[in-house]
Amino acid sequence: MLKDLWKRRLDLVEEKLVAELRENEALNETLCSAMKYSLMAGGKRLRPVLLMAAADAVGAEGDAYVTTGCAIEMIHTYSLIHDDLPSMDNDDYRRGKPTNHKVYGDGIAVLAGDALLTMAFEVMLRQKGATPEQLVAIVREMSTAAGSNGMVGGQVIDLESEGKKIDLQELRKMHMAKTGALFRAAIRSGAILGGATEAQLAALTTYADKFGLAFQITDDILDVTGNEETIGKPVGSDERNHKSTYVTLTSLPEARKMALDTIEEAIDALEEFGDEADFLRDLAGYLMERNK
Repeated sequence: MLKDLWKRRLDLVEEKLVAELRENEALNETLCSAMKYSLMAGGKRLRPVLLMAAADAVGAEGDAYVTTGCAIEMIHTYSLIHDDLPSMDNDDYRRGKPTNHKVYGDGIAVLAGDALLTMAFEVMLRQKGATPEQLVAIVREMSTAAGSNGMVGGQVIDLESEGKKIDLQELRKMHMAKTGALFRAAIRSGAILGGATEAQLAALTTYADKFGLAFQITDDILDVTGNEETIGKPVGSDERNHKSTYVTLTSLPEARKMALDTIEEAIDALEEFGDEADFLRDLAGYLMERNK
């Protein structure tokens, strides 16, 4: 079920992203090319898939919200372009391809990221079948996740932590903002669009927080144990940049146990949901496979 539905929704997102780029063609050909280069570079489209799965979990049809899913993928892609810059993580490859700034230069890469971020809000406001109140709510979710209390704030902590040993509490704070905030926004937005009750929204928020944390722990593990072909970027970048990770602050076995415990907590948060939340449960299981 997981692979088939994920593949179908990934294809749905890809098709919609192409349509949105066509609809919002940039004023400048170079900028348009740079935006498309990173946005259409592949990837698992996990955040849109999570958004649609959250809508499923509250009894809606997740496919109906692919537009908002594409918007959150634009925000995610913007963050990757900026994270890869020499002044940030200084990575040469992303998803198996040269990073945006390696192809277009630092300046165009910054502007391509800016353009994708701002386009995202235009796109999500075109979501069909949503009430004005729901649209305001998801814009609030996305802007908070992308801003100073979300990804941007987390990236600042990340930059200031380079070359320093921080404790697990500070590391978790950083990752809940830098990585977890967008997972949280995706799941909460899908639930809001699907008409979630307050109890359902609270349960899915807990799931989102646990999922985001587990994802980051497994990401740290893969930076040590993975290979470039599998993860699409060079391994060992955390060590080269002298970053504290769940592996360096504990150990590889302890990090793996922490990831598995957190995944179980995510699944437990879905206890009150029926079969309609099975895809979210399976996604947590995907993190277990990622952790091996």
